[in-house]
Amino acid sequence: MEETIKIESIDPISLLGVNNVKLKAIKNLHPKLKIIARGSTVKVMGSEQEIANFKRRLMNVINYIEQYGDIKPKELEHVLMDENTEQKNYSDDVLVYGSGGKTVKAKTENQRKLVQAVNENDLTFAVGPAGTGKTFTAVALAVRALKNKEVKRIILTRPAVESGENLGFLPGDLREKLDPYMQPLYDALRAMLPMEKLKEYIETGVVEVAPLAFMRGRTLDNAFVILDEGQNA
Repeated sequence: MEETIKIESIDPISLLGVNNVKLKAIKNLHPKLKIIARGSTVKVMGSEQEIANFKRRLMNVINYIEQYGDIKPKELEHVLMDENTEQKNYSDDVLVYGSGGKTVKAKTENQRKLVQAVNENDLTFAVGPAGTGKTFTAVALAVRALKNKEVKRIILTRPAVESGENLGFLPGDLREKLDPYMQPLYDALRAMLPMEKLKEYIETGVVEVAPLAFMRGRTLDNAFVILDEGQNA
């Protein structure tokens, strides 16, 4: 029997390792199976029962990587060989695991209230002084929703009016003109997603950063939408 498993939701290197060092460990733990990795797919050949067991174990590892951002070799065997058939949730109050396994949590009472409000409502307004984590927490919640497949895309928007500059006088194409206004959003995204994954998401439209003026008439289905600096709208 043969089955192909897609691993598109994570960076293949985080699962397979540099020079396939993690893949070799996975193969050693499953000597009865023939396992071949190509790009974002893993092909496995063997008996039906062995493949079913392997697929369940591999999904546990993928779930771990989706939440932590990576998995260390010493943790790989523990997660892979866990015989609990239920899909694990490795987080507690962690919103998302950023680049390098960095944890992003709600650190203040008001941030926790923001998380609770977003969890319980379709539309949430957050008001507060600069530097209190409104944007960062919101982006973390958006990334979490994307990783958990609750939404298909993230749309980040803000009014481009802070400096009083006319966009036409700034150098570059439209995206380059907008970048100075969007840096707080990019900074938050870079803290939570590997650079290559973020670049891929932006290129494919999974993550979109746009000025509010360009949002008129948009259809925002299956999306987590954040309007930053809404007081300027």
